[in-house]
Amino acid sequence: MHKEASHEEREVVGCGWGGGACDRWAGVGGRAGRSGALQGVLQAVPCRQLAARRGHADDADPGPVGALLQGEARAQPQGTGRQQSRWEEGARRDHAGDAAKDQEVRHRSRGRLRAPDDLRLDGTNRRRRDPMRRIFVVLAALVFVPALALAQAQANDEEGAKLRKDIKELEKRLDKVERKSALDRVRFSGDYRFEAHSIQASIPNHYDGMKLQAGLVNTIFYYGATGQLPTGLDQVNQFVASHYGDYLYFTSNLTFAQLKQYMGSFPAPMQAGLMQMLLPAAYTKGYDVNNSLLYTNRLRLNFDADVAQNVKFAGRLSMYKVWGDSTGVQVFNGQSNSFDIDGNTSTVPNSDILRVERAYFDWDNIGGTPLYLSIGRRPSTGGPPMNIRQGEMRGGTPMGSLIDFQFDGITAGYHLSDTSTLRLCYGRGFESGFGNGEVLQQPADRLKDADFLGLNWDIYNTDEMLLQTTVARAFNLTDGFNGLIVMPNNPITGAPVGGPVVMRFTPSANLGDMDIAGIVLQRRDGPVDWFVNLNYDKSHPNGITGPFGGLFSDPFEVPKEHSGTMYYAGARYSFNDDNTMVGAEYNHGSQYWFNFTPSQDDIIAPKTATRGHVIEAYVIHKINPRFLVRLGYIDYTYDYSGSGWHIGSPKKLDSTPVLGFPTYDKAKMWTLSMTARF
Repeated sequence: MHKEASHEEREVVGCGWGGGACDRWAGVGGRAGRSGALQGVLQAVPCRQLAARRGHADDADPGPVGALLQGEARAQPQGTGRQQSRWEEGARRDHAGDAAKDQEVRHRSRGRLRAPDDLRLDGTNRRRRDPMRRIFVVLAALVFVPALALAQAQANDEEGAKLRKDIKELEKRLDKVERKSALDRVRFSGDYRFEAHSIQASIPNHYDGMKLQAGLVNTIFYYGATGQLPTGLDQVNQFVASHYGDYLYFTSNLTFAQLKQYMGSFPAPMQAGLMQMLLPAAYTKGYDVNNSLLYTNRLRLNFDADVAQNVKFAGRLSMYKVWGDSTGVQVFNGQSNSFDIDGNTSTVPNSDILRVERAYFDWDNIGGTPLYLSIGRRPSTGGPPMNIRQGEMRGGTPMGSLIDFQFDGITAGYHLSDTSTLRLCYGRGFESGFGNGEVLQQPADRLKDADFLGLNWDIYNTDEMLLQTTVARAFNLTDGFNGLIVMPNNPITGAPVGGPVVMRFTPSANLGDMDIAGIVLQRRDGPVDWFVNLNYDKSHPNGITGPFGGLFSDPFEVPKEHSGTMYYAGARYSFNDDNTMVGAEYNHGSQYWFNFTPSQDDIIAPKTATRGHVIEAYVIHKINPRFLVRLGYIDYTYDYSGSGWHIGSPKKLDSTPVLGFPTYDKAKMWTLSMTARF
């Protein structure tokens, strides 16, 4: 049965000697029954089949071996037209696999390399074979074809290596383009600051409130067991020692509500008698608290990006630590900045952890109006006028003397004009429904969230002047905030804690609301930057107290409304082409003054929270625009206890007060800082 040749095979057979494109051996050598080296060589001869297929074999490059074979064929005379026709017919039949039926065609196929006029068409007139010519052709093919193949392989290797090199270069260029594109989308800046502090401070004479509370608890234990008041503290201590197992059971189950109930059951004269008995043992003579050298590192990384039209993102990562300490938790010493809470994790020395201080988006021109929306971890630290003493631009939105507190919240603002912006600000200071074991509590025992809501108005804001006012209320303030702390004493029993144990502090009560308000005028007149600032606060207690007290009241007192004030002023003179600045500031707070400034960057304590007065002086010199040195001096004089706290009753420090935790009456500090901005 005849097998129809494929389209590609028919085209190969059609190539002739005159064109030098290819020999039909390349397509049908196997079917013609010819084997050996020559057949393989001929099949490997480079030929331009595509050129032959498109009609002009004469234009095709036959290659070295093809040229050799063509030259041999052209040197011999061509056959007659009849012979040529029969050759082509034989080729077609041979290519179709019909050699078994047509012996002559098979013989013609085998004699393809001989001259056409020497062929015997009848099978009896075969011309003599020339073995030397065949050997020459085979040897030539065996020499040239591997050389060509090797040259082609080398060329391919070189071309491949060049291509790989080009691809790598292209990848490098693309990486640079992608990196540049990413950097164009996200803009980075930051600063590193080194500071060296020398601190001298003093604690006044006082009665230790924790010792007093421990004596009170022990006396209640004695009274409950014996039914009578002791004659002295030694009698109480001996009884506790002889009944220590019962005492441990009593104190481990004692709650503040029970302690408050016990105290309420004592008549006023009995309470006075208890105080006279217990106070002498709690007396503590004043002492100094000095630190000759304290070093700190602070790193801040700022980044912002254009997200879309009218939408921007801004963030800041911060690391702030004391040399030689990365624990991240302090032993509580009574100061508001010794408690690691959500509001100060990045702005009070903490650890070598890089924390998110800010992360928020701004959506401007909503609906084509001057309305904008901003949500996230707010830019609520370093606000005016606190930036002047640091030689920095305005760092936060709210007034820094009222609110210097990291919080998560929302701001909806409206640009009244190019120089005036009104903002409605909301934030959450305490989340009661997460992480506080609320599932373990009855609904009546669960606390409410502590939220902030206020208005912040840039009445007039230009490069030369800022007039801003803030009015806000804190709702459902708690007796502290969620945080990590090492408590030196049990706040209920007053007994010392056996070891420094890191604990999660969770508030125990909602105490009421707090109003704050302020106005600041900040100007630049020639070489002088100056400001004046007035602030006000007012408490709205709900009558509840906790182990640390209520709003401006001690634990066993009934809270009442109180209000406080603070005024603050400062000036800075610039000379030497603004490369050198000299400044001074003064602030004074009243007995019941309170603000939300635990993030304020003062290593001793937030200066604007002081119930007393603070004097500060400094010199700033820019070695170059991005590297500055600052030498500063600050002097605190405290008139009342509890600065920076909304809980506990403020007490005159010169009257030997009862203090739950020690507090400074005087403190001063020299600071040398070097800041590199990038």
